[in-house]
Amino acid sequence: MTEQDIKKGRKNAIISYITIFGTIIAYYLNNDNKSDFASFHIRQALGLWLTFFALGYIIGSFNSWLITSSFYLFFAVLFIYGFSNALGKKAQEVPLVGALYQKLFANLGN
Repeated sequence: MTEQDIKKGRKNAIISYITIFGTIIAYYLNNDNKSDFASFHIRQALGLWLTFFALGYIIGSFNSWLITSSFYLFFAVLFIYGFSNALGKKAQEVPLVGALYQKLFANLGN
């Protein structure tokens, strides 16, 4: 990714981590003005949000504050990591699951 591409897509990359609606908005904004940097972060954010909701449904069935708080802390760290990479103009995958999201959503944003 070039510096020009990062500058062009940085705003959409940052927006993508702000709720699931931010990811959807960033996706459509990126369709108008394609950026590989924004596409990378949109795939990361979409994967995080979908995993958060899918696992959150399962975690919700446990009646334990320890399990629930651990779940929220884990995803908060992943979201902060991705968000800080978008702010810092880096295209680094989120730990543990980032490579999977890049493969799974490879056709998204291209």
